[in-house]
Amino acid sequence: MFGLGISHRYHLYSHPTDMRKSFDGLAGIIQKELNGSALDGTAYIFINKSRDKVKILHWEDGGFVLYYKRLESGRFELPVYDASVMGITLSYSQLVLLIDGISISHIRRKKRYQIPA
Repeated sequence: MFGLGISHRYHLYSHPTDMRKSFDGLAGIIQKELNGSALDGTAYIFINKSRDKVKILHWEDGGFVLYYKRLESGRFELPVYDASVMGITLSYSQLVLLIDGISISHIRRKKRYQIPA
């Protein structure tokens, strides 16, 4: 069961990741390179160099959940970002589009009502 939804925060690590890394290795990247905490409830997204594999590390009550997807053909299309940053924040909609293989760089978001922060 996919336990992620619109209420979560999503952070895409912008550098290629070795997909042999598991829970502790990915949590180490979050702590050392992103200066974050893997326990903060954010879902961290990691993509390999050839962009055909993605891992999402998320802390839920009691432990880590690791989602892993491998494409049999094609590549994940990443959003445009400044290469000097370590990561970018994505919305749930952007995550779903990324996982489903829909280009997120050419999509225009229509105006919607939002509750002021």
